[in-house]
Amino acid sequence: MRPNIAAAFVGLALAICCMPRGGAAAPELLRDRTASQRPALLVVGTAHFGNPGRDLLNPAVDDVLSPSRQAQIASVVQQLVAFRPTRVVLEWPATQQNQLDRTYADYVAGKAQLGRTEKEQLGLRLAKLAGLDHVEAVDWNGLPPGPQDQYEWDPYGNAHGQRDVVSAILDPSKLSALNVPLDKGTDLSTWLLQINSDAALAANHRFYFDIPMIGDADFQPGANYVGQWYARNLRIFANITRIATRPDDRVVVIYGFGHAYLLRQFARESGAFRVIDVAAVIHSRNRVAH
Repeated sequence: MRPNIAAAFVGLALAICCMPRGGAAAPELLRDRTASQRPALLVVGTAHFGNPGRDLLNPAVDDVLSPSRQAQIASVVQQLVAFRPTRVVLEWPATQQNQLDRTYADYVAGKAQLGRTEKEQLGLRLAKLAGLDHVEAVDWNGLPPGPQDQYEWDPYGNAHGQRDVVSAILDPSKLSALNVPLDKGTDLSTWLLQINSDAALAANHRFYFDIPMIGDADFQPGANYVGQWYARNLRIFANITRIATRPDDRVVVIYGFGHAYLLRQFARESGAFRVIDVAAVIHSRNRVAH
């Protein structure tokens, strides 16, 4: 045993001698960032321009490829360029970064035209005009852990005496009140300001507090569902934070407007970022040319 003990002491002595003076550097914690260490973060919430209809809230969006809309998009992007972004972040699966890299490279090289999505029309266009060689994919939308019926709140409510609550939550008239359409009478910049206002984002977010009422003391799929929504946004937020590594980073996030409330909340409460209001960057044109 003695030779082993002696070897252990020698190894410990060498380890101590080789440590950096002052000990190992402590890991950076978001809560320890000072104001001067926080990158700027601008979260621009938007509806899906391609309008795939996959979400509970799906504002109608008219043809973004029309000449008038293209002019409005160009105007909004020019205002975002004036923000001087160093990072452009998109609602694109983080595991498919290589695909996004190819899509962006083809667009910059003139090998591909922009499609209808907000990711392309706003995100890729902005990154190119800002002179960025890279666009960030940060989304995650995988299956939550455990049996999936633990998250299926509406079937559970309908089968366990809460059909009236489910119907009220999913009442089309109440959902439509949260949807602000981008129709032919609305300018894009005015619409973005409206849906990104504090009042609109708070009203949208309050929708998620009714869903946890579905369930009972033993089984709570509503709370599980909303908890997973928070978990998804925390993953997105963590991905954004990992790519904004410098205090002088200026990050523009183009994302579905349902995410905007939580992403801003996490950014503020964590101390990770200086959150910039959309109204400080985008200004309404107050008219529509058609």
